[in-house]
Amino acid sequence: MTEFHSSSEHPHAVPDAADVLAIADRLRPILLRLHRYLRYEAHEVGVTTIQASLLGAMSRAPGIGLTELAAQEHMSAPTLVTHIDKLEAAGFVERTRSNPQDRRRVGLSVTEAGRQIIQTLRERRTAWLATRLEMLTPDELAVVAQAIEPLQRLARSGS
Repeated sequence: MTEFHSSSEHPHAVPDAADVLAIADRLRPILLRLHRYLRYEAHEVGVTTIQASLLGAMSRAPGIGLTELAAQEHMSAPTLVTHIDKLEAAGFVERTRSNPQDRRRVGLSVTEAGRQIIQTLRERRTAWLATRLEMLTPDELAVVAQAIEPLQRLARSGS
């Protein structure tokens, strides 16, 4: 396995395919482990990871329809409806019919209780991550900070 080293001698060196695979192989388990730890925080506030994701998506797009939300979250409509039913029963989501001509169109909105769950979860996840980041040296923290934008581009390109 080739290991890619960016050095001052080659500041703009581009990794070859073997380097990309090696980086992906090292990064994947780290991201999965971080996701697992952050996912646990959702359960601590009383929602599943999927429900937390749905609440976040609905809060970013108030009134979104079931079909649009299912497509955006890569779920089947029946699976989505099951989750929405549970979120509605818990008082975190409300369904509204915004178009009197199309009674099938149901808009989804997050309630105040749902917004509180989102806020609490965001705070818990941020606190968990901040506690771990405080363990890094200033140089390591700077490297993580520099990686944020490229990782955001990766996350956006995956949807």
